[in-house]
Amino acid sequence: MAHFKYIGRSKKGERVEGVVESNDRAGAVRIIESMGHIPVSVSETTRTHKQNGEDKKRFKFELGFQRKAKMKLQDLLLFSRELSDLVASGMTIGRALHTLAARKDESAVGRIVETLRDEIVQGTSLSDALELFPETFSSLYVNLVRAGEASGNLPGALENVCIHYERVHEAKGKVIGALMYPMIVVIVGLGAVIFLMAVIVPQFSVTFEEMGAELPGPTLALMAISGFVTKYGIIVAALIFGAFLGFKKWTSHGKGQELWHRTQLNIPIMGGIITNNAYAHFSRTFGTLLQNGVSVLPALGIVQKTIDNVVISSEIGKARDRVTDGASISKPLAQGKIFPRLLIDMLAVGEETGDMAGALSHITRRYDAELDRMVKTCTTVLEPLLLVLVAFLVGAIAVSLLLPVLTLTDNLHM
Repeated sequence: MAHFKYIGRSKKGERVEGVVESNDRAGAVRIIESMGHIPVSVSETTRTHKQNGEDKKRFKFELGFQRKAKMKLQDLLLFSRELSDLVASGMTIGRALHTLAARKDESAVGRIVETLRDEIVQGTSLSDALELFPETFSSLYVNLVRAGEASGNLPGALENVCIHYERVHEAKGKVIGALMYPMIVVIVGLGAVIFLMAVIVPQFSVTFEEMGAELPGPTLALMAISGFVTKYGIIVAALIFGAFLGFKKWTSHGKGQELWHRTQLNIPIMGGIITNNAYAHFSRTFGTLLQNGVSVLPALGIVQKTIDNVVISSEIGKARDRVTDGASISKPLAQGKIFPRLLIDMLAVGEETGDMAGALSHITRRYDAELDRMVKTCTTVLEPLLLVLVAFLVGAIAVSLLLPVLTLTDNLHM
């Protein structure tokens, strides 16, 4: 096929240019029109579409415009589901992307879809086109699509992508939803305490000073804390915020991250939620990759990159290095003593029966159920504890303010 360089106008009148691959000039014109552009000039070129595209992409990425295009998880789920449905209905991948791009969405989603469509029209495979946006399409996503392309079952691969990411989104939603109420309690409680200390207590302080009353110890302590908060509250808040940013930066990489992630695994309840979520994610992702024809070693490498906790992720990498026959992974995983014995035993059974995908599916259900139980336990314990803590703080402030009033009342009756 020949390559044709074109200059044209979009439907909005903007200048567009690129290179398309076609047997002749008339075919090139049809391709350009199918992209939604009006061709102004079309001429044959010796440069391939990949050479030209790489130069354009490099230029755009250096400017920082295309690099910032990123889909949110919700947008990625919607895009994947719509693309899967269109391809499953019989559309070619190029036509399906053109249908999605025809909506003229000006957001990051629209820019990504248009770029994918242009790449597909120019002859690039979908998996290679997805790699242009690593911030949106993970190595798991790309490899599932590539496996579908290799097996000739792209609709099935896209469906598996949708199912996988929907389950991941559902798992995250469960954790976030369960922690939402405790977080609201904490925020409202802190707000109430700060309001009392910064506004109400100072007013009582003025009243007590005017009365010249002798204040009890708890009230004096409360007045001192209130004065400190009023005078240095902003400085303290700034220091806490700075310490938080410093801690976040320290735990974002290197030894600090490893130490923090290892500490998380040892925190009661929270550690259980993190580990069960990681085990469920490991088995779900690994099983999905194996079902789509990805071999064991590459699949382990992809799974390692998708685990958030670096301690568990590192152990998967070590197990991958220990795998010698390319199939048996239960013993290498057991050597690290990070993964639970039940998970190892179920993997070993899958290896013996030759049904690794089935064993991983059972493991996923097992740890999804355990995650649900741990989340419910967490919320069951946290909710009353937080309510009691907030009630105790507010009650202590109220009692400290009422003590001088009660003392004055007793003195009047004497």
